[in-house]
Formats: sequence, C-alpha cells, structure tokens
Amino acid sequence: MRGLHHVEIWVDELEGTSASWAWLFTTVGLKCAAEWPGGRTWDAGGAYITLTTSPNLSATAHDRRRPGMNHLALWGGTRADVDAVVAVASEHGWQPLYADRYPHAGGPDHYAAWLENSEGFKVEIVAE
Repeated sequence: MRGLHHVEIWVDELEGTSASWAWLFTTVGLKCAAEWPGGRTWDAGGAYITLTTSPNLSATAHDRRRPGMNHLALWGGTRADVDAVVAVASEHGWQPLYADRYPHAGGPDHYAAWLENSEGFKVEIVAE
C-alpha cells in the first residue's frame, strides 16, 4: 500500500487552538476519531491527522516560512463548499490569505482557498 498514512501537527497549547482546527476538519468532512488530554485525531479517509502537544517542542511558535511543512491541503468539496468555508472561516479562527486572488491564487485552473490561523498554520482548501 502506498500513499499518505498520517500527518501529526504539534501545537504549543492544545486547548486554545483545537476548536478552530476541529471546526475546519469537520467542515471539510473529517471525523474526530480519538481524543485524549494532549491531542485529537481526525479520520481523513484512510489516513489521519493528529493535533497534539509535545514535551519535545524546540520553540513555542510555528513559522510556515521556515524549513519544514509550509501548509496542509485538504479536499473541500465543490466550489460552493469551498466558498462556504471561506465565508465563515474568520468566525472560527482562520483568516484568508491571498484574498485578492481568491479563488485562483494557485492558477486559473485551480479553485482553492488559503487560510491561516492565529498560530501561523496555513491550510489550503481545494475544490474537487
């Protein structure tokens, strides 16, 4: 079997950020599969995404512009579904990026939204 198995995202403080991630993940169709005091896992259709704290963090701030993961891209459904996510994202802790080029910041044939949360994590929501 090949392909993505899982993604683990480390955060400095879970309780302060988990609500915005939970909203985003469930809005695009992921299901919360497990919860424990230091983390949450969402089923991503054969793969999974875990949001967790770690005693091994080397810094408290994430910077997507440094070496490492720049962003996470998720299928968002139809174009109307992506538009609906964008319409309410700021109410759930996500701010739009590249709003002046929405929905084609990735090119004329790529319909997507880019969002960033207060911790600086960037997520791309892609239309089918």
